[in-house]
Amino acid sequence: MTDARRNPVTTPTAARAKEAQALLEGGRLAEAQELLSLHLRESPEDCDALYALAVSHRLQAAHERAEQTLHQLLLLEPDNGRALQELGHLARDQGEYDDAINRYAEALRSNPALLAAYRNRITLLQKSGRLVEARQTQAQLDLAAGLPKTLLAATDLLAQGRVLKAERLCRSFLREHPHHTEAMRLLAEVGVRLGALEEAQFLLESACELDPENKRLRIELIRVLGRRQRFADSLAQAELLLAGDPENLQYQSLRAIEQLQLGDFAAALASFEAILARVPDDPVTLTSRGHALKTCGRSREAIDAYRRAAEVRHYGEAWHALANLKTYTFSDAQLEQMLAESEKSSYSPMDRVYLAFALGKAFEDRGDYSRAFDHFARGNALRARQLRYSAEQLQSEMKSQLSTMDAELFEAAVHGGSEAPDPIFILGMPRAGSTLLEQILASHSQIDGTRELPNILSLAQKLRRRRSVSGERPGYPGILRSLSSGDRRSLGESYLEQAAVHRHGAPRFIDKMPNNFRHIGLIHLILPQARIIDARREPMACCFSNFQQLFAEGQEFSYDLTDLGHYYRCYEGVMTHWDTVLPKRVLRVQHERLLDDLEGELHRLFEYLELPFEDGCLRFWESDRAVRTPSSEQVRRPLFHDAQYRWQNYADRLGPLSEALGEDPLRSV
Repeated sequence: MTDARRNPVTTPTAARAKEAQALLEGGRLAEAQELLSLHLRESPEDCDALYALAVSHRLQAAHERAEQTLHQLLLLEPDNGRALQELGHLARDQGEYDDAINRYAEALRSNPALLAAYRNRITLLQKSGRLVEARQTQAQLDLAAGLPKTLLAATDLLAQGRVLKAERLCRSFLREHPHHTEAMRLLAEVGVRLGALEEAQFLLESACELDPENKRLRIELIRVLGRRQRFADSLAQAELLLAGDPENLQYQSLRAIEQLQLGDFAAALASFEAILARVPDDPVTLTSRGHALKTCGRSREAIDAYRRAAEVRHYGEAWHALANLKTYTFSDAQLEQMLAESEKSSYSPMDRVYLAFALGKAFEDRGDYSRAFDHFARGNALRARQLRYSAEQLQSEMKSQLSTMDAELFEAAVHGGSEAPDPIFILGMPRAGSTLLEQILASHSQIDGTRELPNILSLAQKLRRRRSVSGERPGYPGILRSLSSGDRRSLGESYLEQAAVHRHGAPRFIDKMPNNFRHIGLIHLILPQARIIDARREPMACCFSNFQQLFAEGQEFSYDLTDLGHYYRCYEGVMTHWDTVLPKRVLRVQHERLLDDLEGELHRLFEYLELPFEDGCLRFWESDRAVRTPSSEQVRRPLFHDAQYRWQNYADRLGPLSEALGEDPLRSV
């Protein structure tokens, strides 16, 4: 949730909201309600005011108005724990105990610091005779209530998205209690939110050493290791958990997922089969198995797994997984079922996002572009509200690149960095054809395809916190000016060492993280012999393809048409800068030209890479390599042009994108 909605500036309307809150706390409900209604007419997206108004309605038994207000709030912030808890209170007050139990559970998933939600859920579970669940919830309450107040407050702040405030509380607490493992876990979660994954890993490893029997710490460590793509280490941790409790299905699932991430598809599929032998219709395991089958090219079996998951529990992720194949067409019956499910208020916020994107694909396949756009727009709006993207922050970062990474810096840094020519970086906008390029190049006998490696992004985050020799913290990219040639060589060699786990023996390998375009200066300084390819696609086609895609993580800019247009122009501006200060360093490959003249473009590519041309690259779709991106099914068939002009079917709805593409967010530099 944005600070703008949470912390309005001190204005007459803000003062009115504060006064209304005081009236509410004093029991003067009607007066508070009147003042809140007046405030919301001028500030309709003030989530705190909406929450307070809903509470006042409920306390006056105006249940329908309270529910309407809460749904208005949840449209703005789908994961607002207090609003979800309030829906639980509403259901409880109206005797709808099963619904209340589910609402409280949803609230606690969003915010585990809500003690009232635990207590109310326990009471209702006991009344309903669900004593095992009541005991489980009591154990969760005991853990939360037993936290020091500072850490409970930090937990609450994290749930609200106030990450920096949570960080300050955790660090302050740890200065006085340096071995408190829950404080270490919370600070590690802060690190994950801020992209400081190395620090998060260190904190969790330290906490596991202090409390080796704490399963939650080890599970969090596995997840952080996975995000760092340290899959051998994360698998070892999962094996350690499983050794202590071999029958635990959660631990079996964790191991299977890490086997999948490590590329051991046979072992992963065997693990999923073993789990399904015990719980045949578990939708999460069925969907995970589908992902494994899809990655290694067994599309028909993947479809069967996804369809079964969707049928047994109406599982939103499974519906989206079918749509995300890009080649699957929903039946009329499936479309009607998804439409009905999309209206259920009991669905989680993320399930509603999954269904919206799946419905967009279903209506597009039928040529009903108006309804398709409505669903894509709904899914994007829901997802945007879950994230905290700041266009201003991105533009500031990119302007810093332009002002700091000048020709003088690169002229002074002629020597240094690792001289290894191994890496080939494919970067640019997502959905610009990078997976196709990787599939083509990885068909060459001397090139390994890997995945979107996070190493460069993690290094940039690490450098952002690093101090210079003088003790200053200039931040990133400013810190790059103070790196010695030895520092740069060490960083380059560290990158190669971390990437080694993904290689299969070829002398060259591909890193296709698109966001690396922001860090070409860093790449050049630490890996001066690496090759860099800018995958470029026509702006409207590229941006709308992003708008149609629900990403697993990252790419927060992609859920709003205006943000997409601004991001594309920032990308173009930064690439123009690299062309100026590092001439001929980057090879640009235009997607449309590749489609029109594959062989000619490949000759140009291999000349740049200094590799011999191989005819097998022209038949790239015959490769049986694993492909992990949303384009996996598309690159397993010959070139096609049907996506090139798809955006034109929606042209009358893309005004905000077209307008944003006409602007230059970096023009002041």
